Amino acid sequence: MIGTRRRLGLLATTLSVLLLTGACASLPESSSPQAIGTLATAVPGTSVESPASGREPDLLVRDFVKASTDPSNRHAAARQYLTKDASARWDDASSAVIVDKIDTLSASRTSSEAVYTIRVNKVGRLDPGGLYVPEEGSFEARMTLTLTDGEWRISDLPPGVIMERPQFLGAYQRKSLFFLDPTSQTVVPDLRWISGGQDQVAAQLIGLMIDGPKAALAPAVRNELGNGVSVIGPITKADGKPGQVGVGLGGVRINFRLDNPMDAATRGLFAAQVIWTLANADVAGPYVLEIDGEPLDAAHADGWTTADVASTNPLATTSATVGLHALRNGSLVSVTEQEAAPVPGFAGTAGNLTAAALSRDGKLVAAVADTARPDPATRFDLSLGTYGEGSVPVLEGSAITRPSWELDNNAVWAAVNGNTVVRVVREPGTGRVSVTNVDVGALTSVGSTISELRLSRDGVRAAMIIDGKVYLAVVVRTASGVYALTSPRAVASGLGSTALSLDWSNSDTIVIARSGADIPVVQVAIDGSRMDALPSGNLTAPVTSVDASPTTEYVADARAVFQLNNNDPAGDRRWREVTVLTGQKAIPVLPG
Repeated sequence: MIGTRRRLGLLATTLSVLLLTGACASLPESSSPQAIGTLATAVPGTSVESPASGREPDLLVRDFVKASTDPSNRHAAARQYLTKDASARWDDASSAVIVDKIDTLSASRTSSEAVYTIRVNKVGRLDPGGLYVPEEGSFEARMTLTLTDGEWRISDLPPGVIMERPQFLGAYQRKSLFFLDPTSQTVVPDLRWISGGQDQVAAQLIGLMIDGPKAALAPAVRNELGNGVSVIGPITKADGKPGQVGVGLGGVRINFRLDNPMDAATRGLFAAQVIWTLANADVAGPYVLEIDGEPLDAAHADGWTTADVASTNPLATTSATVGLHALRNGSLVSVTEQEAAPVPGFAGTAGNLTAAALSRDGKLVAAVADTARPDPATRFDLSLGTYGEGSVPVLEGSAITRPSWELDNNAVWAAVNGNTVVRVVREPGTGRVSVTNVDVGALTSVGSTISELRLSRDGVRAAMIIDGKVYLAVVVRTASGVYALTSPRAVASGLGSTALSLDWSNSDTIVIARSGADIPVVQVAIDGSRMDALPSGNLTAPVTSVDASPTTEYVADARAVFQLNNNDPAGDRRWREVTVLTGQKAIPVLPG
């Protein structure tokens, strides 16, 4: 069901570039920060560094590309490398291509004119609103330079902006806008790239949130800032001072205008979107939120904190309370520092389970069993039951993926026979189970076999392995009530080998086990902008299974189960063996 033809680069080469994302520097404070896609806005009075004198034309072209990472004042820094006429013609807002490394080839040269061709490999592009889109393929641009007053300047060039990836990562910052999941239980990230100083971050993110989620995500989320909402006046510190907003302490004060009335519950959700967006971008509270100069909520007249919207925390997890479990010898065990003990109920005594998933509250178990039946079409079955009691058989198939639970603990998803996705609902009161198919029509152009499917904790996205490659889709409930996987797109470009297993580290990052022995586990941002190699020293390939939470990753390799603590210092971050599972073939299981 699902093919794509994408050129896969060498993972080691890819990672050596992508790891440059570790520190994103801000542009100088004198520049005018803007979100990508709004490059035409001009703010006068910005000083930029002039081109170096006596620069050879090929080097000047490279300097021009480097200067193009600064979008302020309609790329004022880059325009200095152009002749006056070329600057007037150049449409810098038509496109923004991110490339690995430019290669300049001389086409012709005289004493007064030089023509160069830039040939590069694309790694992505920037769409309006700060959206990063992975993109592969070759790219070529032709530039003509003329000698003007003794200095080479570009006199003819194609529209759009070209940026080398390292410079882009140094000049732009990746931030998350947060919108609401359909049930308003939590917030959902929408990754954006912005430029500028920290004192401009709050204004940019609030403006982008008012503009709304990206098109693919819009049908799956709610935006309480998108219905006739605007900002009155400048955003200031909490005490009303206009300078250094979002830098250090002092909080922020934002005065909104609403065109439509908003009840108390909706105002709380409105605040949650704003607070998690700003807090995640290192804009510290208190967050003084006002409507036409009056408090958004009188109970928070002095400002909100993240504790006031904790119920929608995107990093909230039940892993700590439910605890680690594992499949060992076909049965589910509860894992503590002292022992790995069989759980009560059907899963603890099954002996033939190949996959299991605990609901997020730990009260239910969905399990896949190898029936050993001779008929391949019924070789595996999916059952659903309570943690300490029996189970109900749900369906059979020739292959069934590890189940994945929705946020409300009442429904579980799985891919069956490689090309069908089902949603199994258990009624909380009666325990009655029903099965419906998920609409996967949007996946038909991508490949043929789904071997892994994991819902994000907010339930709005699904990460999948399809024909060994990693894809992300948006979960949408249609007007008829049918669930659909929509807008599939490949992530983990350059993975370099087959993906074996995956899970969500947090709401914007996926951890992937790959078949390559050199780098068996990587993390990938959901917009495809970043790939990081996780430590590999203690692991023995292949890593066959991975399960994760915001604090810890667990993997099963050829000999043991290991854990990686995300809070460990960078220099001491390594996989540590889960000692009570030493010497046993086991698969880690976390809630979800």
